[in-house]
Amino acid sequence: MSKLSRRNLLAIALPALAASAARAQDAEDYPSHPVTFVVPYAKGGGTNALARLFSDKLEERFGQPFVVQNRPGQGTVIATNFVAKSPPDGYTIMMAVSTLAADATLYKKLPYDPAHDFALVGLAAWVPFVLVVNASLPAYSVEDLINLAKQRPLSYGSGGIGAFHHLTGALFASKTGIKMTHVPYHGTAPALEDLTQGYIQLMFTDYGPAQALIASGKLRPLAVTTTKALDVLPDVPPLAEAGVPGFDLAAWQGIIVPAKTPSDIVAKLNATLNAIIATPDVRGRIKELGMVPVGTGSPAELASFLQSEIARWATIVEAAGIAKSA
Repeated sequence: MSKLSRRNLLAIALPALAASAARAQDAEDYPSHPVTFVVPYAKGGGTNALARLFSDKLEERFGQPFVVQNRPGQGTVIATNFVAKSPPDGYTIMMAVSTLAADATLYKKLPYDPAHDFALVGLAAWVPFVLVVNASLPAYSVEDLINLAKQRPLSYGSGGIGAFHHLTGALFASKTGIKMTHVPYHGTAPALEDLTQGYIQLMFTDYGPAQALIASGKLRPLAVTTTKALDVLPDVPPLAEAGVPGFDLAAWQGIIVPAKTPSDIVAKLNATLNAIIATPDVRGRIKELGMVPVGTGSPAELASFLQSEIARWATIVEAAGIAKSA
């Protein structure tokens, strides 16, 4: 081999080795300053509660602040676009929900690509939904509600267009042959507030934000969307047993970062999240929120999961008959 060839090889190899060493050093030191933890909904919802639980635990593990930043609006698109456009360095993460996958079908055009612009680094929980109605509504069962909807207009709330509350309500209407008006809000909490005031009549919600309202009697739970009753609501039947055969739907909550985030940092976050979710106190708190804790899996497994979820939610969106948004 000529001296020129050796020099050419060294000219190519040395920068690559230096870059690799720098990345390893970055991962070893990560995080060295505060991390922004984005939540795509307003304060008060289950996603926000879960994010704050994990931000506290991540701070304990890493010794750096994980600062929760609520960025509600446009059915999670505003927050998700912010993360997509953030530097891929591990210092901007987001508590994502199933709408990340559903948006690929819901929108004709997005400012980001759900399939390729993100890495799912942790899957925290599955989220069953509870069908709740205003306590003054003369509906004490799912059958009552369906019959009432056939007699007079009803409206249901959600945390935004494309939010899982919206998709579940639309799928329920499609499967039961009723018509309802969808009213989107900037998060679960304001939707539930209007529900208690009677401005809307019903909503599919995660349990945590509605817990106190159900306990106080302001809201009446009629059914859950999974095929098994929730531990926190053992007397509330599954929709599949309450008049809507085959209904089985839950969303997920997970943590994402921009796609080009260094793999060593993704792996470090993934391992830490696996360890956090395995602790009894975290699993217990997730169950108190009416969610089902899960292990996160490896980064490769989560990449495959995200792609499969895009396909699954495409089927759900189509079955619900939701028109694409611009």
